[in-house]
Amino acid sequence: MTPAPRSRSRSRISATLTLVAGLLLAATADAAEVTFSDLELPPHDYFNRRPQDRFTRLKAALESGELQLDRTGEKEYLRSLLERLEIPVSSQLLVFSTTSLQLRFITPENPRALYFNEDTYVGYIPGGRLEIVSLDPDLGGIFYIFDLPKGAAPVRVERSDRCMNCHAREDTGFIPGLVVKSVAPATTGGSLDSFRRGITGHGVPLTDRFGGWHVTGLDGFTNHWGNLLGELRDRQIRRVPNPPGSRFRFDRYLASTSDVLAHLLHEHQAGFVNRAIEATYRTRTHLHNDGGKLTAAHEAELDDQARLLTRYLLFADEVPLPAGGVNGDDAFRADFLRNRRTVNGESLKDLELRTRLFRNRCSYMIYSAAFAGLPAVMKSKVFAGLKRALDESSPAPEFTYLPPAEKRTIRGILKSSLTELPAVW
Repeated sequence: MTPAPRSRSRSRISATLTLVAGLLLAATADAAEVTFSDLELPPHDYFNRRPQDRFTRLKAALESGELQLDRTGEKEYLRSLLERLEIPVSSQLLVFSTTSLQLRFITPENPRALYFNEDTYVGYIPGGRLEIVSLDPDLGGIFYIFDLPKGAAPVRVERSDRCMNCHAREDTGFIPGLVVKSVAPATTGGSLDSFRRGITGHGVPLTDRFGGWHVTGLDGFTNHWGNLLGELRDRQIRRVPNPPGSRFRFDRYLASTSDVLAHLLHEHQAGFVNRAIEATYRTRTHLHNDGGKLTAAHEAELDDQARLLTRYLLFADEVPLPAGGVNGDDAFRADFLRNRRTVNGESLKDLELRTRLFRNRCSYMIYSAAFAGLPAVMKSKVFAGLKRALDESSPAPEFTYLPPAEKRTIRGILKSSLTELPAVW
């Protein structure tokens, strides 16, 4: 699984971005220039700047042996790595569609596992290589792949350019972000259909999620592609049940779940990360091209971008949970709430789960690396948008779904837990 030469991969990314920019120019009458510049050129310098993400910070210690992980087996090594990255085992998601760089290893008999927290994502396939997506505040997703070490062999971590072929293309808006696929996987391999292309987040209809994934705790969910394979007969796709654990052994993995709540939160996080990284790249490009002083057109564009981020942070377009809500795995719920930041007993992580994900509808991802990396001008616009949205005396019409008491609680949490808020906030 040797990555393609970096220069060739960079050229493909550059060519793709240039082509898309050209299409945008042709299709949009008022588009004056490229939405954001080539990733490897100023002001981004994606490949030249040293990332400051969590995994990059420990990479040297891992390769030198200074960081000692458990080498008694694949699962033991994975478990100790997750512990070091503060990623809970209970976050495990299992996907059996061939929608990964290591697709030749993935089958219904050998699913790929994904583990995550707010800033780091680890992929594991029995018999394959470890994959890491670690989020840098300024650059977005940083992609790594490496072999599970055998015996005393040293660890050699590769910065993977090949991952960019999917993670910096249409599915992410051509920024280095997160990809969540939902497909109808064929019993013979490959995919028969694909859903929600290029769209991530809590606004994706539940019927368009889970395709190619195992999902446990799905009571109440109907008309979806989770836990299913497909067969093409008479030009129709026939659904073939593939219950979790029916074609593989759970004891090959760290947990016996692929929990529905973990799926829902992973989707929410991916949607925020991609929107925040795009806002960062757009803002940085316009500031660079405008010499630090935004043109009126770029100011208006960034206002629109900030509005989208504000709406996402406040769950404006969240699809409702199915009748009866969800429960979620007890272990995952406990792990998710472990780093809960409380103000007067309230938190942005407090779960509702009857009709929606959270009791206080402002995303905990406001504490994440993706939000921290927003340029100051964009962050200021988002803070202003949140202030208007949460104003009880003059409520913004598009946020009337938030009752006054909930707005008051959210404002109190943000004012006590975010040091960057403007003094007038």
